[in-house]
Amino acid sequence: MDDIFSDLPDLEPGTVWLTGAGPGDPGLLTLLALKGLRQADVIVYDALVDETCLKRARPGVVLEYAGKRGGKPSSRQRDISLRLVELARAGKRVLRLKGGDPLVFGRGGEEALTLVDHDIPFRIVPGITAGIGGLAYAGIPVTHREINHTVTFLTGHDSSGLIPDRIDWQAVSRGSPVIVMYMAMKHMGEITRQLIDAGRAPAEPVAFVCNAATASQAVVVTTLQHAERDVAQAGLEPPAIVVVGEVVRLREGLDWLGALSGKVLVADPIGSRSLKDPA
Repeated sequence: MDDIFSDLPDLEPGTVWLTGAGPGDPGLLTLLALKGLRQADVIVYDALVDETCLKRARPGVVLEYAGKRGGKPSSRQRDISLRLVELARAGKRVLRLKGGDPLVFGRGGEEALTLVDHDIPFRIVPGITAGIGGLAYAGIPVTHREINHTVTFLTGHDSSGLIPDRIDWQAVSRGSPVIVMYMAMKHMGEITRQLIDAGRAPAEPVAFVCNAATASQAVVVTTLQHAERDVAQAGLEPPAIVVVGEVVRLREGLDWLGALSGKVLVADPIGSRSLKDPA
């Protein structure tokens, strides 16, 4: 098994790897991420890293939690960045492990620039972002040729915890058939009002995927007009990915996890010839 790592770079002492762990399932770790787990002296991990991924680390590694969760006590970003500098200067092999991809709403860029400022060598190891991989585990593709040729990824809150005021909801509504939202549950009522006011149909399908690609994954399918009510009634809590658009209907045909538990899938959930014609 170790032969698969032989031609991959090593995590060297005094170096930091900013690494994506993917959305949850340890099977979605990249080979480089897994090699980093096996070589690191210290793993600084965030709140969205599933514990099953950490179990792949080498015995004796030091695990340091540096999670940031809205509404809960969290490490300050500057403190996390400077901790990476401190560990690297001490000659440690440092794995900074983040859920999803470190550069997709993950502040990996901020941490990397701090390392640059302190002359710390680093490598960026991309991971599967939850907005793609997490939705795939719910049977929802972000693109489908009969539905959309564009998709927009956005965050539901900024560093202050508020909805980012630089999002042009009119433009997003008009220009993107499919919208994938990170960290949006807290402001779901306001976001759905913004989208409906911008012209999206109240009956447009919406899906919430909580704890995506983990053993506790939960999915709620609803509509824009009922999204806030239905997610509250379901008792779902973050972390969650929210997707708006007709691709949500494909879950009836692509819920492969449900099929493993006996769910009967619909062969043509949107009446599309593309689902029958491989050409």
